[in-house]
Order: sequence, then structure tokens, then C-alpha cells
Amino acid sequence: MELGNFLYTVGTTFGVGADASTSTDAAQLLRGAPDEIGHLVPAGYLVEGSPGRGNAAVCPWVSFFDPDETTSATRGMYLVYLLAEDRKTFALSLNQGVTEITKALGAREARKKLAAQAEAIREALPVEARTGLEATIDLGGRSGLPRSYEAGNLLAITYEIAALPDEQTLRADLSRMITLYQDALAVREEVRQTTRDTIVTVVEQPPVQSSEILLHFAPKSDEEYVQVVTARRLRKSRSHETLVRQYGRFLRSQGIEVGTNVHPRDLVVIANGTHWLAEAKFIRRGNATGAVREALGQLATYAFCLYPEDAQPHKMALFSEPIGDVYTRLLEHHGIAAVWRTDEGWAGSPSARAAGLV
Repeated sequence: MELGNFLYTVGTTFGVGADASTSTDAAQLLRGAPDEIGHLVPAGYLVEGSPGRGNAAVCPWVSFFDPDETTSATRGMYLVYLLAEDRKTFALSLNQGVTEITKALGAREARKKLAAQAEAIREALPVEARTGLEATIDLGGRSGLPRSYEAGNLLAITYEIAALPDEQTLRADLSRMITLYQDALAVREEVRQTTRDTIVTVVEQPPVQSSEILLHFAPKSDEEYVQVVTARRLRKSRSHETLVRQYGRFLRSQGIEVGTNVHPRDLVVIANGTHWLAEAKFIRRGNATGAVREALGQLATYAFCLYPEDAQPHKMALFSEPIGDVYTRLLEHHGIAAVWRTDEGWAGSPSARAAGLV
């Protein structure tokens, strides 16, 4: 479904006041947000739409979570479309979880802290990142959660539902805000370290990436390879694991056999009788260079250490977003198929297409 159609349908059919309900078609469409518009955000992100629980929400929403930051709108930083109380506008807001801090401090104090934190992060962002974005949002006059959402807003774009931009503009705005999301996460940690007591929200820390198993591995004989390599398990970030799970689900839907629990390998794939060794990389802040280099090195190492010389697997690198023509050709040059997430689903290099992996 196109993003503009999704926003327009929800905005014009979700009821107001007593007419609002969690059992209408608009409510069902919100719950279906992961399937309807989830393909518009990087692979590995989580998408959730909420018309409210029990009673209809004053401000229904669709949120996008980097799972290394948060998996819930109750805590951490996330990106969200917030439908205003009067159903006339949608705000695409970089926002902060309000539930946990409100329980800890009470609504009034929590809003003060969220607003101060939002201002500190906003001011620390480059001017060009903030240009044309709104520091405040207006969701209506109702007290409660809408006021907290307004306090938690870092930067936003507000759309009149009756005059939504074209699809290309909406998608470009969403892409810009996703980039801003990653930049704001980095800036928040800088502010946390340099400004006393400004950053007060507590974020559940993701698993720490363990040292690479093979980093200090100097085997004396071939027999040591598998024994040492499989002795420990790599701990991956949540976004990495979500990327692997999402792509694995796609392959299974195509009737392809997939293994996603074969540590230290990310994926093994059996497609038309061919064994593929796959390494997944979540690209952050557009840094495809690091991701491609890591994929090259790990695929070469795992293929050499985990497979007999006379039974080498085909190799594939999986990315959360496009890596560009140069890096695609580089991987193909080294006999590695490349796959990445796009707005339309999964795309890839010539060898990935030929093998039916996209």
C-alpha cells in the first residue's frame, strides 16, 4: 500500500470522540501497518500501529523502532506518525517514550524532563539536520498522553490530511527522518556524557557485540577449525537479528530452506539444491563501506574454516539497505551475491537474482 493512501485512509475514517473505535476498518489498518508500510523503513526496524487498547486512542499512531534502541513506545527514542485529536493532521515526529518516565516521576515532572532532553538533543544536532523541521507539534486540546507526546517531540513534519504531499515527497520525508533518528541517537549519547543530568531517560542496553571468535585464532591443524569456531556464540544486536529473521521469513515464503540458528553463521540457505553461506550486516547512518568490508572478511573466513575445501558453499551478503553499484560489483567480483532491502521488498545483485534469492 502506498504511504499516502495509508495516511489518508486512517486520517479520514478513524472516528472522533464517541465515534472512535478499536474495531473499525481504520483500526484494523493501523494494526496492519507492519505489512502495509513496513517495507518503507530499513530491514531490521520494527513497525507497530495502535488504534488504542480497549478504548480508542485520542491520538492513534504508527511507530518505527530501531530495536537496538527500543522495541516499545514506552521507552527510548523512536519515530512515529501521530494522528491529531481532530483527525485533521498527522505529525511525523522523532519522539521519546513517555510511559516509563511518567510512572517514575509523574506526568508533570516527566514532561519537563522530556522537553528539556528534547531541546538538548535538538540543539546538539547540525543546523542542516534541523532545517525545515518543527520543534513543536500540536495534537489537540486533550490532556493526558497527547501532552506528553508534545513534550517528547524532538523534531517533526506535520501534514494536513486533506492536502497530503505526493508519494515521492512522503517517502523522502520518512527517509530523512530515519536518518535523523540515527543521528539523534548518537548525539544523545554525546550529550549524556558531556552535560550533567540533562539526559534522564533510561534505555535498555542491547547485547554487547562479543569479540570476534576468530580474531585471535591461530590453529595448528585443520582439525581445530570447527571445534574452536563453534565453541562460543556471537551475540548480535537486535536490529541484526531482526534483519536475519525478516529475510529468513521471506525466503521460506518462496519455498526455500533456511537455517537462522547456525552460529557463528548468520544464515545458511538451500536454494534449488545449492548451499549458500550468508552474512548479514545492518547499515547505520549510510556507512555501507564498513558493512561491505566486514561481510567480505567474515564470509571468506567462515567458508575457509567451516567447510571442506572440496565442498565450498556459495556466498551471499545481506544488507539492511542498498549498498550502491560499486560495492555490488565488488562483491560479485569476489563471487559473493548481494541482497538488500528496498521499498518494494528484497533486491539484489545479478547472481542473487539468478538464484531466486530476491
